[in-house]
Parts: sequence; structure tokens; C-alpha cells
Amino acid sequence: MKFCLSTLRVVDLEESIKFYKEIIGLPVVSRFSAGPGIEIAFLGSGETKIELICGGESRETDIGEDISWGFEVESLENALSMVKEKGIAVIGEPMQPNPRTRFFFIKDPNGMRIQLIENLE
Repeated sequence: MKFCLSTLRVVDLEESIKFYKEIIGLPVVSRFSAGPGIEIAFLGSGETKIELICGGESRETDIGEDISWGFEVESLENALSMVKEKGIAVIGEPMQPNPRTRFFFIKDPNGMRIQLIENLE
């Protein structure tokens, strides 16, 4: 068994796709209508994809603070500069819980906590 996708219901599909393409660097793999008023987009370049769903009965999202998605970056300093240039708020200060890992958090347009991680090994 392998982990193949994580789904997020979004309020604005265009805004969410733009965030995951420009900030995280994920390509759109597919995008399609899934019924009246519902659109789905899959993003990612590895075996695990992010599924964004927009529309249907509810246009609201309910994302808890206990969930986050982590993405590895080559340079934490470069990632920090880039998100600040784009006007994205950094949640707290960058942390280094051990000698091999540094990270910080931001939020996507829907409130999902995103962890940008630099592995120092």
C-alpha cells in the first residue's frame, strides 16, 4: 500500500492552484469538471498528489490547526525570502528542532498549514 493523495476542499480553485504552483512549485497534473458546479484539480510531480475540490453544496472549508502538509525546500532562507516577497505571513519563527532539520509554517489561501522544511544532511 502507498499513500497516493490528500484532498482539500477549497473556496477558490484558481487562487489555490496559483498558490500551490507559485509558492510550492507543484504542477497541475489534471483538472476536470466532476458534476454541476464542481471542479477538481490534481497537483504534484511525485507519486503522492494533492487533490483540490471546489464547488458543490458547500463553499466553506473546515481545516483544523492540527493538520499540516510539509514540503521540502533546498534553502530555507530562499523560501523565507520568497514567501515574504509574495506577502505571505510566516507563522512564528523558523525552528530547528534537531541538527538535521529546519522549518517554518505558512498558510495556504484556505487556512491549511504548510510547513516548508530544509533537510541539512
